[in-house]
Amino acid sequence: MNPTGRRRFLSQLALTTAAMTLPRSGFSFAGNADEFVITDTSHGRLRGMRKDGVNLFRGIPYAGRTSGDRRFRRPAQLQPWTGVRDALEFGAPAIQPPRRNEPAPSEDCLFLNVWTPANDNRKRPVMFYSHGGGFVIGSGAAAGQDGSNLARNFDVVVVETNHRLGLLGFLYLDEIAGAEYAGSGNMGMLDIVDGLKWVHDNIARFGGDPANVMIWGESGGGAKTSCLYAMPGAAPYFNKASIESGPGVRMTSRKTAAETTAMLLKEFNIVPKDWRKLLDIPATELLAMQGKLPFVPPFLEKNRNQGTMRRNYGGFGPVVDGLVLPHHPFDPTAPAISRNKPLLVGWNEDEYTFFAWERKDTEFASLDFEGLHKRLEPQYGPDTPTIIETYRKASPNATAPQIFVAISSITMMGLGSVDIAEKKAKQGGAPVYLYNFGYKSEKKIPGTDYPMGTPHAMDISFKFNNEIPPRDGSQPKESFFGGNRPERFRASHHFAELWTTFARTGKPAAQDVPAWPAYNLQRRPTMRIDAQCEVIDNRFSQELALWRSIGKL
Repeated sequence: MNPTGRRRFLSQLALTTAAMTLPRSGFSFAGNADEFVITDTSHGRLRGMRKDGVNLFRGIPYAGRTSGDRRFRRPAQLQPWTGVRDALEFGAPAIQPPRRNEPAPSEDCLFLNVWTPANDNRKRPVMFYSHGGGFVIGSGAAAGQDGSNLARNFDVVVVETNHRLGLLGFLYLDEIAGAEYAGSGNMGMLDIVDGLKWVHDNIARFGGDPANVMIWGESGGGAKTSCLYAMPGAAPYFNKASIESGPGVRMTSRKTAAETTAMLLKEFNIVPKDWRKLLDIPATELLAMQGKLPFVPPFLEKNRNQGTMRRNYGGFGPVVDGLVLPHHPFDPTAPAISRNKPLLVGWNEDEYTFFAWERKDTEFASLDFEGLHKRLEPQYGPDTPTIIETYRKASPNATAPQIFVAISSITMMGLGSVDIAEKKAKQGGAPVYLYNFGYKSEKKIPGTDYPMGTPHAMDISFKFNNEIPPRDGSQPKESFFGGNRPERFRASHHFAELWTTFARTGKPAAQDVPAWPAYNLQRRPTMRIDAQCEVIDNRFSQELALWRSIGKL
């Protein structure tokens, strides 16, 4: 993706996230409270609110400032406060373009939000979610990932953090800045670890069990979860994980990260020995420069020179620095440090339709098979005829646009998910469960007659059980991506129940859903999540054999 396309992508993604996840009435919710709730924490007392059977605490600081002399370093120590601090409004998100109905972005962004059925010292499972946004945008305040319905309907505690992103979260300075900046390429990940430490120390006061924490995330959040699964610093603070449409098999190497840093310094006309000048550049200027560089996708392909989400030098994301992140999360093997921690991993069947929507790609929807060959050949070269032939054989009734979406979706998020499942199964430790989300939205991609199907990011509102009929009995409104069909409510309930049961027990299960076997290399079972769920053995066998044969898996 070129820099112009990258900026358009991120701008549209920010707008999409806002549109999908708008809070209902600004970022101050105190006026909607049924009552207020006061609780103790390790640093002082907090006042949250109770609303419709859920206690909500917003904007809780979990670490100190990251501005000034703390830029690119670990945060300052969080100072205790006296009296009762209000936790009624969301905290500032990380530096990024402004987010609708949220406070202005800030370098000092280390806040988290908690949704709990009650502050009653019961030991409920804790679901610790990392937001998506490609390592450069997003926050824990988006309403599509509002944890109220999970807490209310499934008796769990939900926690979401804001953490440093982009250049301010992942600029690799280790080789030029000295010991104080060790781990600088993973500050954003270490922020999340600080959030996990806060949960360990405080969540019992919020009705959660610090000994039963599930980490999970979608897209960039799935890649962050992949990293946490391999990080020694995170290991004591979680017990299971779910990686959703963000298979972080590989992360940025030190060599690439150092080249990115050199490129940035050159753009600012700073020689390496004067790198400290970066500390004086306003965050808005850093953000503008970041926007000129490529972004790091959640899944770095096995062959990095090809692919719709191909890797370009110049992006900012987690760095395999040998210290904070000792090795690639799932390359060459699943991380031994999480051998005994159960794992969920999977992707949405039609990931690409989201990107067609945001890029205004209407051309794919009118492809014939000759046009499909022309569209794929620049990416796959001499393998193109074999790829098309394999997909036509596997799905004889599929149209050229359907085959294009299938190929694009599995190469974006599917191959990495299967790779993770296989490596985790080979490890012989805790089980891994592979899924596909398949509920089909009838909404059309604008300018086409092609339905969205199951696009990237549509799973967020479903797994948070935020696809439900209005509680006041009024007519349901159309879901942003999910459409109007009432079956979406059943699909959302299945998704949320599977995930919360996994959080509680380490094994996903739900009423009216078939038993979900752990992934293995004999049957290769995959749960297809929909209004009617089903287990499919050896799914996409022909397609996966093809991708293996050309070195993509």
